Amino acid sequence: MWPRGFLSRLLLRVTAGATDRQACARIHPLLVKSGHASDTRLATALADAYAKSGLVARARRVFDETPRRDLVLWNVMISCYSSHGLAHHSWALFASMRRSSGLSGDGFTFSALLSARAPSSSCSHHLGLLAHGLVLRLGLQLDLVVATALLDMYAKSGQVADARRVFDAMLLRNSVSWNAIIVCYGQHGGGKEALQLFVSMLRNDDGCCSRADELTLASLLSSCANMAAAYEATQLHAYALKRGLQAYLQVANALIMAYGKNGFLLQATQTFATIHNPDIVSWSSMVSSFAYLGCAKSAIHFFERMLRQGVRPDGIAFLGVLSACSHAGLIQDGLKYFLVMTKDYQIDPCLQHLACLVDLLGRAGRVQDAYNVLLNISCQTNTDVIGAFLAACKTRGNIELAKWAADRLLGLEPNESANYLLISNSYAAAGAWSELAKVRSHMRNMCGNKVPGCSWIEVGGKVQTFVSNDILLQQSTEMRHMMDLIVTFLEKEFNEDTICKESDLISEWY
Repeated sequence: MWPRGFLSRLLLRVTAGATDRQACARIHPLLVKSGHASDTRLATALADAYAKSGLVARARRVFDETPRRDLVLWNVMISCYSSHGLAHHSWALFASMRRSSGLSGDGFTFSALLSARAPSSSCSHHLGLLAHGLVLRLGLQLDLVVATALLDMYAKSGQVADARRVFDAMLLRNSVSWNAIIVCYGQHGGGKEALQLFVSMLRNDDGCCSRADELTLASLLSSCANMAAAYEATQLHAYALKRGLQAYLQVANALIMAYGKNGFLLQATQTFATIHNPDIVSWSSMVSSFAYLGCAKSAIHFFERMLRQGVRPDGIAFLGVLSACSHAGLIQDGLKYFLVMTKDYQIDPCLQHLACLVDLLGRAGRVQDAYNVLLNISCQTNTDVIGAFLAACKTRGNIELAKWAADRLLGLEPNESANYLLISNSYAAAGAWSELAKVRSHMRNMCGNKVPGCSWIEVGGKVQTFVSNDILLQQSTEMRHMMDLIVTFLEKEFNEDTICKESDLISEWY
């Protein structure tokens, strides 16, 4: 007869290891032979060991064979199902617990239920709302673990406003809750709010000593890349160096993209040089950064260097080098890389690859070949590919194929003003003035006024966005006064002919 204390210590060692399946299989018969298989504490430890080893069916067998089940054993089994993506099983077991044992569950129960991912997003959101209602009913919303699980559930479902309401209602917050809400905003286009929350966390607004982890920092840097916030990117870089987080690969990769999209290629290259073992994301980030800023030769150089290092390129890396070749007019290089991608690496081209291919063929004057690509690869329903083909028709003056592309484009997006402008420019380049007048008239009926393009500049750590003749911009009056002073200065310094030329030039700024 094996003593109960010895078996307890043995099970604790197995559960600490968490993944030794053979050890679990050896200990289970010992429990049965010793007569301790029905002991709730030992059964709970064994079920937990099976769960951590990925043996869900055996964990459920131990659970079913245990006659007296306490809340800890129920939580272990619910958590087992949740951690293995079996949301419906975990909820069915939770319902069985409430019916058979009368237990309502505690914070660990609901944190496990909230972390379970359902097969569909709508089902997952529905189960999350059900869990939230039960949490409020049982008064567990003030539990830090439960509130953080609620926050994470809403964040993963894309319900940013609900996640923020849960965060604001928390009396206590830890690093996990701060990082969860910051990443939530960053992943759903709220980069500005994410940076504001990060500053609040650093200022210790809630009295809790919280720090950003590497995942949060990578999310913030991605937001800086999307917002063109160069100042914030450099500040985050300094924070990463201070905390020693730049050594994490995801942080270094995000830094490369943040610097690259803000135009700081030197800093992006220096960051890349600090990575001891760059992965495909690192290489692709460098290639994309150079392509984004029109440095095609440098993009090709990094791509070829990646191949020499033995790194297998993926579709994103090829998209970067194809985009660089397309924008720079390197037709032969672009076609070569497209063939290498499809034939040597057996990568199926996505719609973005096909848009680059159509653009390359158009630049080479092979408009008919580009047309055949559209027909043969069934990409006639993608506006990017059709738009690239229309631009090729405009360049080569092929009015018949331009009309075909225009009909396709307007059929896909009849209310998009940019499409009308592209079509009208194509007709204007071909001298088809009657067709141009029809498109302009149709555009006024469908889209109203043209949406102006915007520009932005970072001043004092803030990104200022403005459009042409923007009277709503802060300090626009002062800016106009400054322009008037410049005009006055020019009038004093230059002769009358120069004055007229400069005045006409400056009037365009208004």
